[in-house]
Amino acid sequence: MENGETTAEAAARETLEEACAEVVVNDLFTMVNVAHINQVHLFYRGHLREPAFGAGEESLETALFAEDDIPWDDLAFRSVTLCLRHYFEDRAKGSFTLHTADLPPL
Repeated sequence: MENGETTAEAAARETLEEACAEVVVNDLFTMVNVAHINQVHLFYRGHLREPAFGAGEESLETALFAEDDIPWDDLAFRSVTLCLRHYFEDRAKGSFTLHTADLPPL
């Protein structure tokens, strides 16, 4: 986060920097404590403002996937995997709730 920035503003900025995508940030969806590396990962639900995205300076590649096509073994961060699993579980239930988790070291 930058000074004076809310977590939602940081999420939008990071998405623009890493995925070259402008997003509308909605509600906080998942908070993952990654204490062994002194980090907290916050994930928000939201949507693309326009159907445009790409790899930013810190990303090797970006893509959109249907649920059945997600390359689970290739995701870079365990917190992303956890968040996506929560998302698809909640979507199947028809209701989204806030999730929290502690991610242990490997």
